[in-house]
Amino acid sequence: MTERHERRETAVPTHPMISPHSERKATRPHEAPPPSGPPAWDGPPPPEYAQPQRSVRERVMDLPGKVSMRWRLTLTYSAMFFAGGAMLLLVMYFIVRAVLYAGFEYTVHLPPGVPDAVGDYLQGQVQLLRTNGINQVLDKLVVQSVLALLGVGILALIFGYFVADRALRPVTQMTATARKLSESNLSHQRIDLEGPDDELKELADTFDAMLTRLNVAFDTQRRFVANASHELRTPLTINRTVLEIALSDPEASEDLKALGRTLLEVNARNEKLIEGLLLLARSERELAVRKPLDVKDVATSAVEQVTPFAEEAGVTITTELVGAPTVGDPVLLERSVSNLLENAVKYNVPENGKVWIRTGMVDGALVVQVANTGQHVPAYEVNSLFEPFRRLHADRVDSAKGAGLGLSIVRAVVQAHGGNVTAVPREGGGLVVTIRLPSR
Repeated sequence: MTERHERRETAVPTHPMISPHSERKATRPHEAPPPSGPPAWDGPPPPEYAQPQRSVRERVMDLPGKVSMRWRLTLTYSAMFFAGGAMLLLVMYFIVRAVLYAGFEYTVHLPPGVPDAVGDYLQGQVQLLRTNGINQVLDKLVVQSVLALLGVGILALIFGYFVADRALRPVTQMTATARKLSESNLSHQRIDLEGPDDELKELADTFDAMLTRLNVAFDTQRRFVANASHELRTPLTINRTVLEIALSDPEASEDLKALGRTLLEVNARNEKLIEGLLLLARSERELAVRKPLDVKDVATSAVEQVTPFAEEAGVTITTELVGAPTVGDPVLLERSVSNLLENAVKYNVPENGKVWIRTGMVDGALVVQVANTGQHVPAYEVNSLFEPFRRLHADRVDSAKGAGLGLSIVRAVVQAHGGNVTAVPREGGGLVVTIRLPSR
């Protein structure tokens, strides 16, 4: 290894991750401190705004949006059943009340000679007893009816849940099928819902038709990538061979050699652009190769490839590589790490540039982090750097340093492996790019 390439591999690093925040050290103005410390966040910290106080009515209005469809159907069925039972009990209450008052009429028959005042008094007492008896019966009827209604409401809630589950079962089947779909089984995996020709059957058939169209689109893309790989590479390879032969001719003039070298540079850039486009198209598809691998080996190979380029640019690469097993395509993962390192070297400071790469396991996830010194990157520009043909402060221009596909390929490869990639501005200039992948 050269002096510019400092490799430091430890079995258990103190900090297996690169933190976007660096400890401030006394350094020269052009030499930013290296990243250190545990990870804190993957992006700019959220602003601390005071949460406005919400009224009870606003909270109640937001509840329907927080309840699942299954429970909304359950509550709807239960509420309708409960309302129907309550209405039935109310009607029965008035019917029973009317029957009791109409069916229980009492008349007092007094023997002759009893004063009318006594008769009226006894008749009033009889009516009072009649009214009290009917009211007691109605009160007991109300109490028993309310208890019965509560029991029926609980049963309605239980049965409503099962009814909602039964009604949503076709939707659950469609969701499960959609989750199992991938590019490899798209040609034969379908919902194929059986049942009457209702709205859910129509939705399932429409979804199956969409899957068929997607399968045709994927087949077309595969054929295009295969054909483009041959049709685009072959002419460029022929051009490069012809130019190299012409440049090797000792009788060629200096003007011809200068033109040949210029054409070779243009040809090489076109080859690199085409390779990047084909790799991007292949990365966005499902992985065809899944092998057990160690991210430490992948990163080591990527560092070895980029080291000559870094030495030529005067950039020092510092490594802290810890083994972390996973499953994936080693070629694509190596390419993604190489792209990160190449970008870190390209977009660095003119003198005494530095690049750090670390790998390891953090919180159960495989992590690769690459940080570099460089110009200041505004936070609002970071996400756009992952779009194809986008560069810092430039869009489809300033292409001398590359085609603008490096980070796009990295994101496509990482997402194909079920992971995610994030980037944040680094203190002192440059970026900190973090790749997280599921562990094996």
